[in-house]
Amino acid sequence: MARIKGGLNAKKRHNRVLKLAKGYRGARSKQYRIAKQSVMRALASSYAGRKQRKRDFRRLWITRINAAARLNGLSYSRLMYGLKLAGIEMNRKILSEIAVSDANGFKELCELAKSKVA
Repeated sequence: MARIKGGLNAKKRHNRVLKLAKGYRGARSKQYRIAKQSVMRALASSYAGRKQRKRDFRRLWITRINAAARLNGLSYSRLMYGLKLAGIEMNRKILSEIAVSDANGFKELCELAKSKVA
């Protein structure tokens, strides 16, 4: 029985990695061994970046809510506690949108939270 060599499959694997490394500088996009390391690191970083993006957006929303709440005489934590006591289940993304686009609506929410906390 004839022996089958793995050249074709190895070439496919190499080309797949080199295609992912397209656009990298120097040997990182030309040489398989170096490209493989760069691609592995890039894929790990992109995975971590997708998690980081969620944290960054939450920080942004909280910062916006806090800034708008302080304009209405409340801190972020007291606003959130007051809304919880009032039974208003609204996530931070929507609250920040209201704070940015609808100042009067956010002011009403702040007044409601103040009345529940006090």
